[in-house]
Amino acid sequence: MLQLFKMAFRDLGRNRRRSFFSSLAVGLGLALLLLIAGFLNGEMGGAIDTAIRLQSGHLQVRAKSYDEAKTSLKWQDLIENPEQVAAQIATLAQVKVATPRLYATGFVSTSDESSGVSVLGIEPQSAANEPFHIISGSPLTADDRAGLLIGQTLADRLALKAGDQVDLSVNTSNGDVVEQPFSIRGVYSTNTGAFDGAIVFLPLAKAQAMTQTENHASTIFVLLKDSAQTGAVVAALQSPDYQVLSWQKMNELFVQWETLANSYMSLIYLIVLAITASVIINTLIMSVYERTREIGILSAIGMKGRRIMGLFLAETSLLAVGGVIIGLILGGLLVGYFTHYGFSIAKMGLTGILVSNTIYASLTMQDTVRLTIATIVVTLLAGLYPAMMASRMEPVEALRAEK
Repeated sequence: MLQLFKMAFRDLGRNRRRSFFSSLAVGLGLALLLLIAGFLNGEMGGAIDTAIRLQSGHLQVRAKSYDEAKTSLKWQDLIENPEQVAAQIATLAQVKVATPRLYATGFVSTSDESSGVSVLGIEPQSAANEPFHIISGSPLTADDRAGLLIGQTLADRLALKAGDQVDLSVNTSNGDVVEQPFSIRGVYSTNTGAFDGAIVFLPLAKAQAMTQTENHASTIFVLLKDSAQTGAVVAALQSPDYQVLSWQKMNELFVQWETLANSYMSLIYLIVLAITASVIINTLIMSVYERTREIGILSAIGMKGRRIMGLFLAETSLLAVGGVIIGLILGGLLVGYFTHYGFSIAKMGLTGILVSNTIYASLTMQDTVRLTIATIVVTLLAGLYPAMMASRMEPVEALRAEK
């Protein structure tokens, strides 16, 4: 076996440039696979994490009749005494924070423009507000009755800044629309354009007063210390008076999207590996034709077909090993760069889905090993046909081949 690899190494050295570029093709294929896997993991994990932190939480507790699509403000569709309910939930050991939130729809208007928004009443001091980074101005306070927070995307669209005055119109619990002037206390950013362009924050007390939903909230927003505990906490909170929704249930679109994306990525992996395999097949077939007389001599002096086949498979193995080393180095550098700096999609105009403006790569060891093994296996399979072709050559015909 060692002798075969020595002969294979010598044979590959006859045309170093071709051998190098063949290994480079394998390496580039593997590097591309690692980068795709890194971005897929990063995008999916980032999208789910963003949705949990900004929109769904790990779970939410709502009134049985509450319909999120209608953003109902009727008292019978809301949770009464939400602070008390949130405090009870927060006593569970798995819960990091539980806070009431009130959702309403409305319009923000300036002297020149207006924009439809979702109004979110929050407890300003809650730890659940950590993703809402104030980039200018100041945060809200619980007793503020004339201030609001506006997202950076919406502020840029309406040419607004901290300190400016706007009019806010919202629906109320009895179906009316009320309008009040507000001062922009601050501009926040979550690095998520779809969220920052659509959500306006009010203190919960002011939102309740304006929508005439005193002492009621749409939901109790809950974050856990460990997302793996979601099922246990949902089971612990089951009640005939409330509906308890997990993040999986509230983000079904993302879960389905991840399944679909994984299916398409498997197809892309196969295409990349097929292109890599074609390069290896072409290289080895050329090598077989160039060395026809040599193969005939080896057969004539007694080398059996399976040993000739083993020689070419040894060459394939060396090409695969060289390609894998190149691929792991290039792929590692690329994934490392995008893990640190990310890839900005802020200017792509994505709306309607909570995707961060910057996607970061995130490659797992499991994916690295899986793709490396797949690359080696496909490369070896690609070398199988040329190796069989060489092993089946008739010695007499091979010796008659032109030099």
